[in-house]
Amino acid sequence: MRAVSLHRDVLVVTSALLHVNCVIVRGASEGEREHAGDVCSQQPPCSHGDTGESGGETFLIDSPVLPDELDALPALIAQARFPSPSGLLATHGDWDHLLGRLAYPELALGCAQSTATRLAESPGEAQRELRAFDEELMIERTRPLALGSVQALPVPGRCDIGELELELHPADGHTPDGMAVVIGWAGVLVVGDYLSTVELPTLNDGGDLSAYIATLERLHPLVASAEHVVPGHGPVLERERALAAIAEDLTYLLALSEGGERAQLPVGRATARDRGVHAHNLARVPTR
Repeated sequence: MRAVSLHRDVLVVTSALLHVNCVIVRGASEGEREHAGDVCSQQPPCSHGDTGESGGETFLIDSPVLPDELDALPALIAQARFPSPSGLLATHGDWDHLLGRLAYPELALGCAQSTATRLAESPGEAQRELRAFDEELMIERTRPLALGSVQALPVPGRCDIGELELELHPADGHTPDGMAVVIGWAGVLVVGDYLSTVELPTLNDGGDLSAYIATLERLHPLVASAEHVVPGHGPVLERERALAAIAEDLTYLLALSEGGERAQLPVGRATARDRGVHAHNLARVPTR
């Protein structure tokens, strides 16, 4: 596991498996409010409770994968002098983004309404997929995954964190659900399973090509306003590299929509695994 600081209020923890990124964000205290950006949404804020501690409030967005990485989160957060997390957020409902509950089983899991619906309509799916993953790699966990209380958030919308707010934007297409999270005062955008430079855009179960393209177009102005973009998997991107990734992914997906056989895979994403993903995507695109 690797941890890097993007801002005094934002840490990114990258799992040794799948390059999954977990973002730890602290809402700034009153003395730091002047650094916050404007929030344009008119949706009501969500609430995960108040820590009662100085220095703001902490949320965990998505999760690392391995048991020892999850076990190390409390000590890492304490070492950073962040308050203990008072809430969990998941960018979407894939199992590898829901494991924060294993580290903090007492906390509610916040997610887009679309994700809450997905989890309710497919009970046990995340647990079964995690169990299959663990069995294949012979990973042992001390407790099973229990999602517990799931709080559906209005997306687009906003979510209070300490005295500041996170902006929530819809991000579907890879899956039928999802949200991107703007940490405005820190210049950080968390996009879930989009804009990865280590894997091809993927249409998972319930994913939709036109929705994926619409999400990339919706992300473009958010990326242009960010300093750092955190994808679900792979390295954190600076603004210009993230904008280039949007262009690469749009080129690929538009070619896929026009038949796909001649679609060029983005540079650096043409491995045997990527070619397998491309074949999977082709099977999910309606024939013209």
